[in-house]
Amino acid sequence: MNFELLAPLAVLALIDSTSFGTLLIPLWLMLAPVRPRPGRILLFLGTVAAFYLLLGIALLLGASSLLAALQKTENLQALRVAQLLAGIGLMVLGVLMEPWTKAGKERREARQAENLARHGPSLHMRMRERASDASAPVGAVIVLALTAAVIEAASMIPYLAEIGVLIASELSLAGRAAVLFGYCLMMIAPALVLLAARLFLHEYVAPILTKVEAFLSRNANEATAWVVFLLGLYLVSDGWNALDGP
Repeated sequence: MNFELLAPLAVLALIDSTSFGTLLIPLWLMLAPVRPRPGRILLFLGTVAAFYLLLGIALLLGASSLLAALQKTENLQALRVAQLLAGIGLMVLGVLMEPWTKAGKERREARQAENLARHGPSLHMRMRERASDASAPVGAVIVLALTAAVIEAASMIPYLAEIGVLIASELSLAGRAAVLFGYCLMMIAPALVLLAARLFLHEYVAPILTKVEAFLSRNANEATAWVVFLLGLYLVSDGWNALDGP
């Protein structure tokens, strides 16, 4: 296995490690009013990692079968056109999914305040309340982890890109599954490091974690928009070069 394959996958995994389910909710669990219970946080992270591992294996099997069928018909040109269109779609989505101007951000905040007044707390806020409830049973932690993973799965663009990289590689199915396992571990590694710091440096690290959580809450959507746009740009460039090639 060469560095050219592992390097982009490591970057994608680190991007995924800062998402809502892999870092933001674990931070809420760590910042609960009472001293955090590491077992609950490890259960949450393990459930999220297991979900993405099983989902990834299912996607690998399905996509590998589709690719094999296309190769038999020698209709790879259609696959490249689909890649090009998907890339354009991601670029448009990256531009539209988050307001880029100050006025746009203010309008979004006004809409959120209006929705809060009309419909009560959003799903995001309700999940935060559940994460902060130290008295919730173990089953509630698993449900919270699965809910976050399912909601976020469709928008985990780097994760889906990692599946695409593995499919395009020359690794066997077992090799792809092994890399996917390492990818899922790397997705939760930053949260594990912060958990260790929270447990052993409790008084010193809590204010830092609070600032990290506030930063992620404010900027997570904008960071995702950038990732989506840049990934779309990569797909367009790669697909165009493949179509323009011999």
